[in-house]
Amino acid sequence: MNFFRQKAQASPIYARVAPYVIFILLTVAQEMFGEAARYWIYLGKTIVGAWLVWEMRSFVSEMRWEISTEAVAVGIGVCIMWVGIDSFYSHMGSDQSPWNPRAQFGAHSTLASVFIAGRVLGSTFVVPPIEEVFFRSFLYRYFVRTDFQQMPFNRFHPTSFIVTSALFGCEHSQWLAGILCGCAYQWLVISKNRLGDAIAAHAITNFLLGFWVVSQGAWKFW
Repeated sequence: MNFFRQKAQASPIYARVAPYVIFILLTVAQEMFGEAARYWIYLGKTIVGAWLVWEMRSFVSEMRWEISTEAVAVGIGVCIMWVGIDSFYSHMGSDQSPWNPRAQFGAHSTLASVFIAGRVLGSTFVVPPIEEVFFRSFLYRYFVRTDFQQMPFNRFHPTSFIVTSALFGCEHSQWLAGILCGCAYQWLVISKNRLGDAIAAHAITNFLLGFWVVSQGAWKFW
């Protein structure tokens, strides 16, 4: 058994927090080694993230996708909101260059297509389970009680709802959209009394946003 599995089996907190922390550290590393390196690091981060999700599956029982009408509606609605309100507020880190592999490697280069595909797939299938498990399964409940697994998903706690959504928003440069997004996903968890609908909604949002970015050349959203 590898080190991650040993730690995850021994600690429910580790199983839910470590993948997110590793993913964030790799995200920070993207900006540390030059413009071209950020794309390679993102691709590597996606591969590592996929492995972490695979390893988590045995220890995080709530990490099961659930496709429901509400999940689809929230996923689509959040994407529309994310794009629609973009011009009405200032973003964090707006001085950074957008993530645009076509500008970096050439509009028709195979390498650019690989990085774009990697980002779309990663944001659709890797990011949602890692983030939803951390924010909506662990953090939201841990703020209320340290034995967080004993807290049902359908319990509404106003302070934890606000704080968790705010923290989720602040990890995005589009912080306001991120906060509203976090509120929507948390509402899904509470109303459905499970995590899977939020994972599915998050995946739908990210996939549609990725499609919008690539089809419209709206690289600022990445």
